[in-house]
Amino acid sequence: MTGKERREQLLDVARALFAEKGFEATSIEEIAHRAGVSKPVVYEHFGGKEGIYAVCVDREMQRLMDQIVSALSGGHPRELLEQAAIALLDYIEGSTDGFRILVRDSPVASSSGTFSSLLNDIASQVEHILGLHFARQGYDRKLAALYAQALVGMVALTGQWWLEVRKPKKDEVAAHLVNLAWKGLSAMDHKPRLRTRR
Repeated sequence: MTGKERREQLLDVARALFAEKGFEATSIEEIAHRAGVSKPVVYEHFGGKEGIYAVCVDREMQRLMDQIVSALSGGHPRELLEQAAIALLDYIEGSTDGFRILVRDSPVASSSGTFSSLLNDIASQVEHILGLHFARQGYDRKLAALYAQALVGMVALTGQWWLEVRKPKKDEVAAHLVNLAWKGLSAMDHKPRLRTRR
């Protein structure tokens, strides 16, 4: 095996173990054993468990971001919402181990960690899109950040739930997400107020 092939093999093995057990429960010994190499080979390529984990996480974050960004092709906000929801669910379906790695040690609700930083990156892009839509519709453009966080959080939490249950089907989940988000967005008050507060 060439050095590059060995590196990829180690990453595949580590990715599966991190998805199955998480960072803390995975050891260099186990990665080496499953790959059929000695521990020094893993250390030589990655410097340790933290190094191989960082590469796995970086790859998954890039894969998810690329999938979502490349899916955003429609111009209408509803189309963009549909495309983003389907892109995340496609990623979860096609890269289940990768999504498990991202959310296991950095859950959606966390304010720090790799997955939450990725969600913030996605929310920034959504904020820009919403800001343009808000300006055209006469809403306060400064609130686009709040709505972007709400939408991205809703989709991400639903994706984390769907990772485990896989019911209903992906397109149906996306349709319900879009229904809730779009029906709410299309009928927003310009100055919402709580009815239970005076």
